[in-house]
Parts: sequence; C-alpha cells; structure tokens
Amino acid sequence: MTSLLANIIKVLQRYGYLFVDGVKYTLLLSLLTVFFGSIFGSLLSLVRRAPLAPLRWLATAYIEIIRGTPVLLQLYFFYFLLPDVFPFLNDKFICITIALIFNSAAYVSEIVRAGIQAVDRGQMEAARSLGMNGFQAMLRIILPQAIKNILPALCNEFVMVIKETSLASTFFIGDLMTQYRVISGALYLVIEPLIIAGIIYFILTFTLSKIIAVLERRLKASD
Repeated sequence: MTSLLANIIKVLQRYGYLFVDGVKYTLLLSLLTVFFGSIFGSLLSLVRRAPLAPLRWLATAYIEIIRGTPVLLQLYFFYFLLPDVFPFLNDKFICITIALIFNSAAYVSEIVRAGIQAVDRGQMEAARSLGMNGFQAMLRIILPQAIKNILPALCNEFVMVIKETSLASTFFIGDLMTQYRVISGALYLVIEPLIIAGIIYFILTFTLSKIIAVLERRLKASD
C-alpha cells in the first residue's frame, strides 16, 4: 500500500501536467459534443414532428441506427470515412468530435421530444386559437415551457459524454485516458496512473451531478 501511494505521488510529480492537459481536452471535447449535439438533436426532434412522412422516417432511422450501434464502432466509422469523403477533415480530433456530436444528437433528440411531449397539449391549442401557426406556437409557447424538462436531462447528457470521451483514447487525441496511456507506457506502471485518471473522472462527474441536482431543485421551485 505504501509503495502504491509513493508511486502515485511520483506519477503526479512527474506527469501531473499531462493529466491537466487531458482534463482540458476531455472538457473541450465534451463541451463541443453537447453544444453542437444539442443543436443538431433539437433539429432532429423537430424533423420527427414534421408533416412530411419521409422526413420523419429519415430522422427516426438515423436515431435508431445511432442508438442501436456501439459508440466505438461509430468513432471508427467517422475516423476512417470523413478524411476519405472530405480530405480537408484530416485532423483526428475533429473527426472524433464530429462522431461524438452525431452520437449525442440522437440522444438529445429523444430528450427534446420527451420535454415537448411533457407540455400540456392544451398549450398548443390555445396558441393556435390566438392565431399563431405551428412554428410560432412551438417557438414562443411550447419550447420555453419544455426547457425546464429538457435542461436537467441535457446536463446529465454532458456528464455521460465526459465518460464516453474515454473511448476517444483509442485514437490518441489528447484526452484524459490518452494521457493515462502515455504515462503508463513511459513509467511501465498501470494501476497508479489509472487510479489518478479514475479519481479525476469521479471528481468531474460528481461535481457536475451535484450542480445538476441544485439546478433541478431551483427549476422545481420556480414552477
């Protein structure tokens, strides 16, 4: 036990800056994924409510395919496909980020759809009776009320994405688990840097979970 603690301290002293860099890349990757995934997912959710059946079918098929295949498979798919189709997208960080965005969008679309469905249908009918069209009613009446249901779930999606970014270490893009692999290879230590990475992930997700809990309480209090 003493040697384990001594090795952990040695790892932090020599390579603590790499863990800091890993946290930066992990948070950047997570923020980009959730931000653009939220935009794309919201659009997907609206497309699923479109009057044109082919659009609804396409959106539904996309969501089911993404949710029905492993994240790692999707990362490999985008990592190899994007540079072939778009030669200017030859940066692996960008490829992995796009893959995670497309993955997150499918789940966000379900979050948004559930949030919209939680709003009383009478709100839409009342808005239409005042002369609003469907788009105006959705933008001005339904979505502002749905945000209270959507926002906590989106924050939870952010927590999930932070953990999912660990799969990106397969492609060595600088995230936290990538730094673990670099340090482990340099020192020939496995457990000690793994413990440090695990503690950092726990601190990030635990802190965010507590912030989300506070947010949920405030949203409920404002009802």
